[in-house]
Amino acid sequence: MSSPESSVAFGAPGIEPRWSSSAKEGVGTAYHTSCRAWFTLSHGIVNEIYYPHVDQPNTRDFQFLISDGETFCHEEKRDLNHEIEYPERDCLFYRLTNSEPNGRYRLVKEVLTDPHRSVLLAHTKLEVFDESLRGKLRLYALLAPHLAGFGAGNSGSCTEIGDSKLMHAVRQNVHLLMTCSSGFSRRSVGYVGFSDGWQDLMHNFKMDWQFRTAPNGNIALTGEIDLPDSGEFTIAVALGRSYQSAATKLFQSMAEPFESKREAYVRQWQRAVINPEFDFSSDTSDDGGEYRLSRCVLLTHEDKVFQGAIVASMSIPWGETKGDLDLGGYHLVWTRDLVQSASALLATGQMGTPLRALIWLAAIQRPDGSFPQNSWIDGTAYWSGLQLDQVALPILLAWRLHKHDALGLFNPRVMIVRAAARLILRGPVTAQERWEENSGYSPSTLAVVIAALACAADWAMEIGNTDAADFVFAYADWLAAHVEEWTVTTNGELVQGIPRHYIRINTTDPNTPDPHADPNTAMIQIANGGGLHPARNIVGGDFLHLVRYGIRHANDPLVCDSIEVIDRVLKHDLPQGPGWRRYNHDGYGQKDDGSAYDGTGVGRCWPILTGEGWTGLAAGKNETRLSDGRGDAALLVARRVRFAGSEPA
Repeated sequence: MSSPESSVAFGAPGIEPRWSSSAKEGVGTAYHTSCRAWFTLSHGIVNEIYYPHVDQPNTRDFQFLISDGETFCHEEKRDLNHEIEYPERDCLFYRLTNSEPNGRYRLVKEVLTDPHRSVLLAHTKLEVFDESLRGKLRLYALLAPHLAGFGAGNSGSCTEIGDSKLMHAVRQNVHLLMTCSSGFSRRSVGYVGFSDGWQDLMHNFKMDWQFRTAPNGNIALTGEIDLPDSGEFTIAVALGRSYQSAATKLFQSMAEPFESKREAYVRQWQRAVINPEFDFSSDTSDDGGEYRLSRCVLLTHEDKVFQGAIVASMSIPWGETKGDLDLGGYHLVWTRDLVQSASALLATGQMGTPLRALIWLAAIQRPDGSFPQNSWIDGTAYWSGLQLDQVALPILLAWRLHKHDALGLFNPRVMIVRAAARLILRGPVTAQERWEENSGYSPSTLAVVIAALACAADWAMEIGNTDAADFVFAYADWLAAHVEEWTVTTNGELVQGIPRHYIRINTTDPNTPDPHADPNTAMIQIANGGGLHPARNIVGGDFLHLVRYGIRHANDPLVCDSIEVIDRVLKHDLPQGPGWRRYNHDGYGQKDDGSAYDGTGVGRCWPILTGEGWTGLAAGKNETRLSDGRGDAALLVARRVRFAGSEPA
């Protein structure tokens, strides 16, 4: 056993750090802006804790190890069965129940953040049902810091303030402190893969090591819970810009009962319900549960300092295989995702967040009218591609806010003029379509561009600028008149008897575009190892944007034939309902054996594509698939709602 007072952990700097799974089951934060901490959940445990912004993760995961000291040590995320509950309406408050498979014990955790401080709180109760284990089980809190977005270079130590035993991690100017309401009976910091608590406990089911420090490496903090007779305690994890700041938040948060924190947290979220008119509970089969939860999840992804910046997702795809060099993940702002999130919130009656999003976009727009492919929440560009739909979408958001009379005193005219000019000067060929992989004539990009230009022209007409309106309308009409020439094959070979249908994209060089690129003869190099194929035989649901934006009718025979093709080629019947893949030969997804995508893989069904498949309803049909007229529309909607909350298949 190591000395409990002065020992330094061995095994520096630890194994190469990795992130956690992107299969999230929950995200959360307090609604109030004074709390600048966010958390994610998967496999029954806390994963990343984001601070001080929604684009900066600081932990890999936080879980419990459970041991009887003699015969086993269970890891919460791998060895227990998980259940997640949402005990309150309109609130991202979670109850996680993790049960031993044979029913011998379980952990019940309520997870939230302090309503006004950057502190994660996990109120936990150990319930023992096997009498032979009563009084024998030991719980160990295990936390892996990845401060300021990096797993390497973290330093950990055991510290004390008064009689409180703390665990501290620091990297650069981010400090993390963890404590337990009932105290830690043992503590240790170690290097992952060598001297961490997991290695210690899995060796002989006991905590033998008590290392005081582990400087400059990939580290883990381990604390044995001093279990009270009730089995209940609260773990608190505070983050700050200094040790003193984190400690102050920690002790101030722990000075109040968890129950009062929970009540305030729930009350904040429930006050955020803007208008009961947008409840829709009576129109759903689950009393509006999925709808309300989705609304809260969208709100959670907005930063609290750079307000209006909404990241795509607080996750890192296949994070368990990604290290410190994979900085971005999905916790970046894509203009496309931001506008979709803001538009969805607008449809729920939420006006403030969409307006903040529009203002944030106007602040990062470049002088040439373009927007970054994606960026950090401060507007710093991450990737450098140009996607015309991301230039067009802010115009649509501005127009929607204008029609809702929700712009206040903000005037987006300059932003709109610059964006419209960019679309006309650089279109109709986009350097990247919405999947960020190919250049050419994309039906989805063209649909968004046409709709945005029509909205810009309509607005110009409203303010009396008829010459500009007439010109922009004429250009949009010209684009619309050429959609089929650019994006429809007449020699398709995927479905017998349907040679004419929309294709995913008609490739051409955006710098020297071919104005008469032939969809029948063009070739497309599929990214992610998908191979080289005739463009006429690569299809996706992208053309459905033409229907959603009112450019083509849902009953258009070409649209119906194209739906039949993607149903035959891309549709998969899953336990949750029907799902569609992005396009055939897609390689962006986990491999057939379930292993992580590593540059190649197999494209899977995306829930967003099920959500986009409303063309049949727009055509006045009741249907259970995109292309036929059978079944019940309510059943289709219910299936799609269930699938939208599921794992990729």
